[in-house]
Amino acid sequence: MSKGYWLAIYRAVHDADQLAAYAAKASTAIAANGGVFLSRGMPEAMLEGDEATRTVLIEFPSAEAAVTAYNSADYRDALAVLGDAAEREIRVLNGL
Repeated sequence: MSKGYWLAIYRAVHDADQLAAYAAKASTAIAANGGVFLSRGMPEAMLEGDEATRTVLIEFPSAEAAVTAYNSADYRDALAVLGDAAEREIRVLNGL
């Protein structure tokens, strides 16, 4: 089974303190489902496009584990803390 990857692309952050509170709770929920943060923050370089936004890359044992983490009660609690503090997209990808 190939690994799964959770890619979060932030379009806007409206409240950095609220985002930090979310991140603390989300990290626990993600780790409980085998997630390991590989990268998070602003891009080191923009090779294409013109909008540098916060991006988070998390590795999971499988794509299914990534979806399970997102749907978990603990992660839902983290999302309640996040509220409308950020606009983002989250994608789950299969590893090669």
